[in-house]
Amino acid sequence: MDYYSSQISKLIEELSRLPGIGAKTAQRLAFHIINMPKEQVEHMASAMVDARNNVRYCRQCYTLTDRELCPICGNKSRDAGTIMVVETTRDLAAYEKTGKYEGVYHVLHGAISPMLGIGPGDIKLKELMERLQGDVDEVIIATNSSLEGETTAMYISKLIKPTGIKVSRIASGVPVGGDLEYIDEVTLLRALEGRTEL
Repeated sequence: MDYYSSQISKLIEELSRLPGIGAKTAQRLAFHIINMPKEQVEHMASAMVDARNNVRYCRQCYTLTDRELCPICGNKSRDAGTIMVVETTRDLAAYEKTGKYEGVYHVLHGAISPMLGIGPGDIKLKELMERLQGDVDEVIIATNSSLEGETTAMYISKLIKPTGIKVSRIASGVPVGGDLEYIDEVTLLRALEGRTEL
């Protein structure tokens, strides 16, 4: 038996499709949205549609941006000779919060996982290797400490070592199995400072 009208039920159903949103949270959000001023709801809906239509990959580092170059790649004061390789844009944001990293990034958009059928061709590895044709001194591999992250780190290391570019891995201040986006800035900073050459 339906408790709500079809419009409310549809809104709850759509909200519950979002990651981490269960039925009860979707219901709370739906009623909150319904009770918001109409213009506020319109601004929220417009922001979602605009983001979906205008956000794309940075042509250099492949993070998400609404410009051709993201603010980090477009910043001339950043050290373009040091590239930190991360799995997701959320991981990039976690490192940026430390305020201590001066280099640039490369976002892979995933990690190698044979179990899930994700190979080297399914993430932005070819694009990383193309970037290394330029003037690069060091590649810092900052993938997660999961099995997939470690596999990806080793694969990247084996690809880059023959080029003579220094390859390092973030230190183990990051707990095994931990996702970078959930780790505090101090732990991330220690991991960055204690990185080791591969």
